[in-house]
Amino acid sequence: MRDYIEQRALEIGNYIIEAGATVRQAAKKFGISKSTVHKDLTDRLMEIDSMLAGQARAVLDVNKSERHIRGGLATREKYRNRTDTNL
Repeated sequence: MRDYIEQRALEIGNYIIEAGATVRQAAKKFGISKSTVHKDLTDRLMEIDSMLAGQARAVLDVNKSERHIRGGLATREKYRNRTDTNL
């Protein structure tokens, strides 16, 4: 594995743990796709630092279990901000 890929995987893992970030937030911050974030965390990081990978996976599992709540809040906020002229 190339050095820059290993470094990126470590940085993504640390970012997700420290910020409690979602895969989308990590992808946006690092300018890569969500698929690459998943690949870095599930495959590459496990080979590099399994303890860090486990901690990052725990944060992602929490985010996954709460995503329906965040989606509902976003939808509620969207319709709360609408006016009659937008209908």
